[in-house]
Amino acid sequence: MLLSILLIIPIIGTVLLALLPRENKELLKGVAFSTAIINFLASLPLYFSFDTAKEGYQFESKIAWISSLNIYYHVGIDGLSLFLVLLTTFLSAIAILSSWTGITEQLKEYYALMLLLETAVIGVFVSLDLFLFYLFWEASLIPMALLIGRWGSDQRIYAATKFILYTMAGSTLMLVASLVVYSHGGTSDLPTLVAANLNLSVGVQKWLFFAFALAFAVKVPLFPLHTWLPAAHVQAPTAGSIMLAGVLLKMGTYGFLRFAIPLFPAAVPIWTPLLSALAVVSILYGAMVALVQEDVKKLVAYSSVAHMGFIVLGIFSGGQLGKSGAVIQMVNHGLSTGMLFFMVGVLYERRHTRLFKEYGGIWIKTPVFGMFFLLATLASVGLPGLNGFVGEFIILLGVFSVNKTAAVFGTFGIVLAAWYLLTAVRRILFGPLNLANQNLTDMNGREIAIAICLVSLFFFIGLFPNLIFDKINSAVFITP
Repeated sequence: MLLSILLIIPIIGTVLLALLPRENKELLKGVAFSTAIINFLASLPLYFSFDTAKEGYQFESKIAWISSLNIYYHVGIDGLSLFLVLLTTFLSAIAILSSWTGITEQLKEYYALMLLLETAVIGVFVSLDLFLFYLFWEASLIPMALLIGRWGSDQRIYAATKFILYTMAGSTLMLVASLVVYSHGGTSDLPTLVAANLNLSVGVQKWLFFAFALAFAVKVPLFPLHTWLPAAHVQAPTAGSIMLAGVLLKMGTYGFLRFAIPLFPAAVPIWTPLLSALAVVSILYGAMVALVQEDVKKLVAYSSVAHMGFIVLGIFSGGQLGKSGAVIQMVNHGLSTGMLFFMVGVLYERRHTRLFKEYGGIWIKTPVFGMFFLLATLASVGLPGLNGFVGEFIILLGVFSVNKTAAVFGTFGIVLAAWYLLTAVRRILFGPLNLANQNLTDMNGREIAIAICLVSLFFFIGLFPNLIFDKINSAVFITP
């Protein structure tokens, strides 16, 4: 029942927040953070007890939900979802701690939404029933949209509305496709459906795959379905951006591997050329648009479009090796881009601007910030020894063995990433000191603690990747 406990703990925290007095802000913060930490600690046995020699799902719970319709509360994990659950519990605690001073109004509602978001995202990664998955998928929209719409920047209502409309448009087709699959299989249980081999014609699989893929492509997001993402990131509060980049985008790539590919294997070769091409376009387009941004947060947002394109490319053009690299890169992107958004939030709390022209030469005033910002940048670029290199190298290795042209374009995308990210470092940290930053203060103890936690994982994954690959491969290499 461990997975069910991970779903329940944030809900218990939400109930406690509802019972606490609104005026005691420190208590509200403490309860929210303590809940997130307890959930993270409770998730650690998933890693240490995970049996790499065992095929199939582990930590399973299967209970009849609507027994007359063969719909189940069925949860479980394998090497594909293990690290995404751990990433979610870890980043939830980081996101809540990062909000300590940035959020000052309606703290009870804010932290309740953060905890409910954690439950919804974990539910997506552990659900093994189509309708349970869809329930958690849609549930994750509500707290994120409210976090953007209430605690975001000036155009927050526009960004929240666009986020909901784009995601729900794709999700509607996925629901229709799920109903078709259910009508053929007589159940919504994923392992049963995959094992039964529904004998759907290639033509039917082609359109069912399209319906699922559209929902997942919006969430990734792939070009040209990406336009909601920069607006959502720029308008969201720092914690919202951390969760959005860190885990919500991974729901799309996870969906491809968990549902679309196993359920509709005959359709995969049909759609692979298009999805691979869109992945390459996302890599290059995201990088080139990032190059011309004047808002540092918008630059990081477009970098997410490019980096998520690498993951999709690994899934569809990298063979089994590319899939393995894609899974670890989901984790790497969540950590490195999450830290970049955190570092941007540190600056914004002090100067209330994200424009490059307002900075310059601040390393002399904030050397600790400069060191951590540079490390986050190097991890995102893919410097050997840090986490980003491991995933990108394995993806490109897999892609090169299958599609050399896509591998060449992908490699060029890495060059562009180094260009726009190191340019951001230069414009913020180096050059003449902008006198407006004369009294800029460096990172405090809380912020340094967050940065150390993230950077430690950069080095851990970069230097000891087999501790992750050993568990990932037990799932990825049996994926159809």
